Amino acid sequence: MKKYIIILVLIAISCKGQSEKNNQTEKPKSEIIKTAEFELIKAENQKGLLILFPCFPCDAENTLSEFKIAEISVKNDFSVLAMNFNQRLYLNQKEKQELAEQLTKIVREQNLSEENIFVGGFSSGGNVSLLICDYLKKNKSQIQPKGVFIVDSPIDLLGLYGTAEKNLKLNFSESSTQESTWLKNMFDKEFGNPSNGINNYEQKSPYTFKTENIDNLKGLEKLKIRFYTEPDLKWWKEYAKNEYEDLNAFYIQKLSNNLKIEFGNENIELINTKNRGYRANGERHPHSWSIVNEKKLVNWMLK
Repeated sequence: MKKYIIILVLIAISCKGQSEKNNQTEKPKSEIIKTAEFELIKAENQKGLLILFPCFPCDAENTLSEFKIAEISVKNDFSVLAMNFNQRLYLNQKEKQELAEQLTKIVREQNLSEENIFVGGFSSGGNVSLLICDYLKKNKSQIQPKGVFIVDSPIDLLGLYGTAEKNLKLNFSESSTQESTWLKNMFDKEFGNPSNGINNYEQKSPYTFKTENIDNLKGLEKLKIRFYTEPDLKWWKEYAKNEYEDLNAFYIQKLSNNLKIEFGNENIELINTKNRGYRANGERHPHSWSIVNEKKLVNWMLK
């Protein structure tokens, strides 16, 4: 009889240990909601909201596959709202108003937290993030962000035009030439050639290095701000024969310095990474969501 009692006790202990192990590794509870406008991973206990904007040709699905932020955010009671709002390098006034209304509607209809809202975006999505946060603050909108971050974004449209012109003259790689041709044609059509004046560029661009113009970002004065970039000059030289002054990293560094001086804000951080840039398929590319350390980003939101 004692033999059986010992066996039963061991089984009970084993089951208990396995149960505790399962509880420790159990994923935090969340609800997933998908619409044409967004994909939402809704935390069970909401203490905050992270809003994400994709790169120019991308969508919410791409964002969440390239940026593994959802699970750790939900674990820390932050819902994640990945937007399908794309194909924007800038926002005009009407687009800002409509996007602000759209975000407010989503937050209210989905009963999302309005207490700790953070906004971020990759590439052109970073431009959108900066501009919409500036609009929300300046217009005292119903939802108010506490922080914003960008991931290797082309924040200076005039600088982007100049790099496109350089790339076309170099004619170094097919991919670089194709992208530069598209950019130059688009800017020529929408803003005009900068040789005829840069006013249109200054009005739409988050930042203009040539004139140190930050008028479109002055609403961010009290926000926590993070700028992520991976200035891998060796990679960019091999890809497009670019110099540091041609990279998004150059303009992001200049903007970071300008805002620190203008705002006197100690919560502005420039984060230059090394060898973190990889796409989800394993391709090495410094222009990627992966340069962001997800755990450190969530800790930044929690502080």
